[in-house]
Amino acid sequence: MKKTMIIAALCVLPVCAAAQEKTERLDSVVVSASRAGKQTPVTFTSVGKAELEASNPMNSLPMTLNLLPSVVTYNEGGTGLGNSAMTIRGSKGSQINVTLNGITLNDSESQEVFWVNIPALTSLISSVQVQRGLGTSANGAGAFGASINMNTAFVQAQPSASLALSAGSYGTGVMNAAISSGLRPGGFYFQLAWNLGTTQGYIRNAQVGSTSLLAVLGYLKGANSFRMTYLLGAQQSGITWDGIDLEQYAKDRRYNGAGEYVDDNGQIRYYPNQTDNYAQHHLQLSYTRSLGEGFSWANILNYTRGDGYDEYYKKNRKLRNYGFPSDISPARSDMTYRKKMDNDYWVLNSSLRYRSRQLDVTLGLSGSHYNGGHWGEVLWARALGASWANYSALEWYRNKGLKREATAFLRAEYHPLQWLTAYADLQYRSIGYTLTGEDDDWIEYGSQEADRFNYRTTWRFFNPRAGVTGSWGAHKLYASAAIGHREPGRGDIKENVKGTGLPIRPEKMLDVEAGYQYADTRWELSANLYMMEYRDMLLETGRLSSSGYAIKENVPRAWRRGVELLAAWDALPWLRLEGNTTLSLNQIADYTSYVPYEDYSATHEVHYGKTTMLLSPSLIGMGRVTLRPWKGSTLAMDAKYVGRQFLDNSMREELAVPAYWVANLSLGQVFHLGGKQLEVSAYVNNLLDRLYYASGWRWESYDPSTGQVYTGVGVYPQAPRNFMIKLALSF
Repeated sequence: MKKTMIIAALCVLPVCAAAQEKTERLDSVVVSASRAGKQTPVTFTSVGKAELEASNPMNSLPMTLNLLPSVVTYNEGGTGLGNSAMTIRGSKGSQINVTLNGITLNDSESQEVFWVNIPALTSLISSVQVQRGLGTSANGAGAFGASINMNTAFVQAQPSASLALSAGSYGTGVMNAAISSGLRPGGFYFQLAWNLGTTQGYIRNAQVGSTSLLAVLGYLKGANSFRMTYLLGAQQSGITWDGIDLEQYAKDRRYNGAGEYVDDNGQIRYYPNQTDNYAQHHLQLSYTRSLGEGFSWANILNYTRGDGYDEYYKKNRKLRNYGFPSDISPARSDMTYRKKMDNDYWVLNSSLRYRSRQLDVTLGLSGSHYNGGHWGEVLWARALGASWANYSALEWYRNKGLKREATAFLRAEYHPLQWLTAYADLQYRSIGYTLTGEDDDWIEYGSQEADRFNYRTTWRFFNPRAGVTGSWGAHKLYASAAIGHREPGRGDIKENVKGTGLPIRPEKMLDVEAGYQYADTRWELSANLYMMEYRDMLLETGRLSSSGYAIKENVPRAWRRGVELLAAWDALPWLRLEGNTTLSLNQIADYTSYVPYEDYSATHEVHYGKTTMLLSPSLIGMGRVTLRPWKGSTLAMDAKYVGRQFLDNSMREELAVPAYWVANLSLGQVFHLGGKQLEVSAYVNNLLDRLYYASGWRWESYDPSTGQVYTGVGVYPQAPRNFMIKLALSF
């Protein structure tokens, strides 16, 4: 179920007033808990408020970050709104730790962030730092390939208001409105922001309707800062994650079979409510205090409530598998049902920071409690007619996950010499997880006790990091080594428990980074070498659970090794050139696939040896040209290249996303109207109208009578040339 419980910790908002230095010092305690500083030996790229505001309003945050080094993104609906996903260095979403002001956004069970459930996040944050590799310690599931650290928007010194309206292709419309009191003489301030987004999407049933509301009430006086934050996020989107096969792609690349059925007259129909629905409420209380003599203390109490459901029309299903009596007649029927979930999440973070000219030390403590429920309700069964009333709202499964976590870290940067920084970062995590109840297929396979969960475990991880940075003038050299661990997610656990019963171990990784950077008034250059060496990586090998679903197993050895090159040149006062390239090897030392028989009664073993990991292109590149021909104007053109991506770990050519490149264009003009500012912007995505798909998945089966392995794929078509126009007024 594509949902997430998002912990929106919109707290510790900087106030740009006469007391700005003190405010920033208070805020830095929270922000620095998950961010790298200029001298920290961590590989990272930062995106500021101006670039975020200039991005296409159609784009979710992953699509906005698409041009950063080693980043690959796609959108299931083909545009920018809706279900979007990203990889960084080939690491998928559950391996990317996402924080907002130091609080993790990753769902405790799945470890994913589903960006469709964070509407308008790009318009609310003031900066983003993307760390590649293990990065710095953070609360929640540790980064296992990358981390995204976000900071919320500033409250201005003076009262302000803004309104932005955007419209474009495929019925896309976005509205943003915000008002801020600024810091009042008594120390109080408030902020309100509202966003509404809607689109029909490129493929059928890719419609999205989303809304968000942010309210902040704060008080800043002397050494103390109090803040209460509320965030509402709600969305309804069409189900798009099945993709389409290549045969259908050749006929109609906008096709989506979700909810398709044949009515009593033999006509093809589409169920109108084949949708994903989710709402989340976040309440945040924070207190930050400057203790003097370089000390500051920050505390955040967060509660998040999330609930939602997916609704489906399914054809010709066995009724007994959905809780109906085993002797019911007829035995099969078309039906509609919902897969539902709710969750409650409490988290308390506290950090103490000491900062002097030579030493910067942060001690962080965090405790969290997550309670998530999953259950299914049958809404209607076509073949039962009027007798359906006897079974109304039948529930056929229910399970619950309970996760508790305690985290502590101690991070220090020491400057023994003006040009030298030594860095150490020690993190300890203790996680307890319990999964009880039944899965959605437990009735069909209910004779096997494994289908009734009774799983309990505890993990304890120690994650050390260390490095050194040397800087002189415009030059900087750095090197670091880090060890990380990652616990299995809910999906990894539940299918493995129902499958072989073999234990699954946490993943381990050694990350070694070394880089050089040069920056002056006109040039920015950097080169970074990385080696991410994995032990016990969890991969789908083809083995099946008792109900026929793919399970993950630990693979002894794998690695991601590469070089990242970045360059930017301000060739003229009105001309800037930028580019980055990643060259990498993403390999499994020895891979064996287990292909299921057509009837799922057994598997057929195929040994491949050393292979390339799925969805891990060996070449990624970007170039951008920005012109500012006159005051207030901007013209930018960018192009992104993504090399071939395999859809599984077997490295077969027929199961690959072909390499693609796509160009975009944006134009903007700012007009100053007295005390007001009017911005007019236009965006052209996929400027050269290229037809491509950016990601997908594969299936395969084995026919023992012929000895043949049959395969197929589902892909996500991206939209051809499309447009957006934005008008923004601020005062």
